[in-house]
Amino acid sequence: MVKTGVLRAYGAVLRRRLGASMENRFAALFTGLGITLLLQSSTATALMAASFAGRGLVGTGAALAVMLGADVGTSLVAQALSFPIHWLSPLLILIGVAIFMSGRATRFQDIGRLIVGLGLMLLALRQLTATAVPLRESETVQSLLAGLAGEPILAVMVAAGLTVLSASSLAIVLLVIALASQGAIELPLAFALVLGANLGGGLTPILATSGAEPRARRVPLGNFLFRLTGVVIALPLLDYIAPLLGQLESAPARQIADLHTGFNLALAIVFLPLIGPMAKLLGRIWPDRPEPEDAGRPRYLDPSAIETPSVAIASAARETLRLGDIVAEMLRRTMDVFRTDDRRLMREVENMDDTVDRLQETVKLYLTKVSRESLDPEESRRCIDVITFTTNLEHIGDIIDKNLMELAAKKIKNRLHFSDEGFSEIEKMHERLMENFKLALNVFIAGDPRMARRLIEEKVQFREMERAASESHLARLRSGRLESLETSGLHLDVLRDLKRINSHLTSVAYPILETAGALAESRLKQEA
Repeated sequence: MVKTGVLRAYGAVLRRRLGASMENRFAALFTGLGITLLLQSSTATALMAASFAGRGLVGTGAALAVMLGADVGTSLVAQALSFPIHWLSPLLILIGVAIFMSGRATRFQDIGRLIVGLGLMLLALRQLTATAVPLRESETVQSLLAGLAGEPILAVMVAAGLTVLSASSLAIVLLVIALASQGAIELPLAFALVLGANLGGGLTPILATSGAEPRARRVPLGNFLFRLTGVVIALPLLDYIAPLLGQLESAPARQIADLHTGFNLALAIVFLPLIGPMAKLLGRIWPDRPEPEDAGRPRYLDPSAIETPSVAIASAARETLRLGDIVAEMLRRTMDVFRTDDRRLMREVENMDDTVDRLQETVKLYLTKVSRESLDPEESRRCIDVITFTTNLEHIGDIIDKNLMELAAKKIKNRLHFSDEGFSEIEKMHERLMENFKLALNVFIAGDPRMARRLIEEKVQFREMERAASESHLARLRSGRLESLETSGLHLDVLRDLKRINSHLTSVAYPILETAGALAESRLKQEA
């Protein structure tokens, strides 16, 4: 709940800060630390950093610096929760619920959710402490723990496995603190379990990015190698570290928290200068795979941004622009097909429609997931606008594929030829349509009412242009032109389909003009 509340309220800001900080390794480290303190999850920070690296926005070294900061951040959260602040739990839950129920704005509700989450964390920690009492008195549990006490390597592996299962190193560290506070386990075993929790915390992002690009998978792998090296070095030294921790603080909970923080601080200090060589090593372990470009595969839809609707909708809009570019290229090649009677080019255009269908479906499903989050009215409206425009673009692709290409196939098969005047009119309409296509994409991304008004005016002009071309064709029919007689149905169908495409394009302007109050309710004149 804390992570969700922070991401929904400030996710876009956090991602911008994270991206801006990655030019400097020290800034990246402290940014990773700060974001993890807010999200209460180093895994969430890891997925953000891996996402940036996977899209080539930052290098592996900068993302590794963020991860080192995230590890320190999660240890500081454990530090704060190791103090006796359980009494704050009901107060935080009460305040959070009050803010959530009274907040009209979405951000206030997200802040309320965040505060409730903090209260529930403290409540859960209190329950963990209470649960440790019967565990301490259980002979079976004591036998298992006694077996682990003499096998520190096995203890590390068990704690790492529990961390992977719970997907939270913080939860396991707090469980260890609760058990040690109640005397259920001795401190040497507790220290080994904390090291295991740190090791398991490095495995969780690896599993989460298992299907990602190699550039994204390098970041969690590098962080895991840092942690593994630290555990291998620290485990034999626990007998020397334990007395030093006892001199600093006597409470078992504080000693465990100090070990957790000290371990991650040491990792940051030792490995921050080494992120460059580690990045090169990871590049050799996981080189970029040369894959053929798949136009139907989305480039800008970031799954990790779904919990931040403003960022996710912007990503979907960017993908929609790419979809529009593909459809525009289909439309451009359509005229080349009619001009050259090239069957190979015709098949290429038909195949591009399959790409359009796949991409449109992907964008729609992505935005459907986004719409399950809490959206403010502006985000909800923009989400609907993006889905509507992608649907219209898909319809345009279908018109080109199932109508215009079929007309082209008929023209090629029957060896038909347009009259020079008729084809010139079609070319002029097509040229005007391509200009309107560019304008529609600009209207979609900018949302400018003046541009939207201009696009609607173009719809009227295009309708007049289609009417004039049809009348000219009919005049040639009346004069008995042979080419016009042979291609009459073909000619009028092409004009009709170009007009339909233009209508789908201009529909993007209506929501903008409606919001601006620039639309009339009806085009009908009042009755006398």
